Amino acid sequence: MVDTPADTASPTDQLIIVSGLSGSGKTVALRTLEDLGYYCVDNLPAALMPSFVQALSQNAAGLRHKLAVGVDVRNRAENLNRLPQILAELAQADIGYRLVFLDTRDEVLIKRYSETRRRHPLSDGLGLADAIAEERRLLRPMLAIADRTIDTSDLNVHQLRRLIITEMGLAAGAMTLLFESFAYRRGVPTDADFVFDARCLPNPHWDAKLRPLSGKDSPVREWLEGKAEVGEFRDDLTRFLESWLPRFEHDGRSYVTICIGCTGGRHRSVYLCERLAEHFRQRYAQVLTYHRELE
Repeated sequence: MVDTPADTASPTDQLIIVSGLSGSGKTVALRTLEDLGYYCVDNLPAALMPSFVQALSQNAAGLRHKLAVGVDVRNRAENLNRLPQILAELAQADIGYRLVFLDTRDEVLIKRYSETRRRHPLSDGLGLADAIAEERRLLRPMLAIADRTIDTSDLNVHQLRRLIITEMGLAAGAMTLLFESFAYRRGVPTDADFVFDARCLPNPHWDAKLRPLSGKDSPVREWLEGKAEVGEFRDDLTRFLESWLPRFEHDGRSYVTICIGCTGGRHRSVYLCERLAEHFRQRYAQVLTYHRELE
């Protein structure tokens, strides 16, 4: 659910600031921006933002319009309270910015922490519910001035990535491709546009040396590339997608998800997603990969 109206990123924006509650998806948002070519820094002290942006703008050609920082409750309280003044300093330095705030209902946050068994950053001396309440209080100044608020309560990782790329206008109007690997034993991703089954291919899992690795590792890639049927499968998928993806693009689609599954979601599907992504990056500006079972 997007609370504020959809708009597109201004071409003059140099900085995207990602904030929000712990457990709301800030890490996913920053990783997505990184995949889109942004130079990302998490947990940057808010007071350092103006000098950080100016330093990179002056010394790193090409980074000027592709910067993102994560700012959250790990910052000192005085920095968070000074954020409006800090953003005014950015504006005075002619630095365009957007502040995106990720929010989530309390009961969803409690469930996420319970499932992951992660520790809330404010949990010292506080129960989880009280820590979340205190975090909301500390982040109130940021929420009040956010350019975009996104409620992630009902979004999975894949849906949040899609939202960051499309509804926030970060893909610059071009069609974005996402190649996602998955394990059939955990179910097919619900938002897939295409699903391909790689379980018919030779499985590196049965080689004890390869089993701990993934399809991103060289020994697994070399093993799979030594199997003729793997190459045939990959080439058939490539030809199919080359034929039909332009039809989706001409139809105005901004985002297409291609899912490839295998038994464990670690070897064959990961390898194929990576190889296809490498190929289609020659044709499309925004090509991402997401390996569900490796995250």
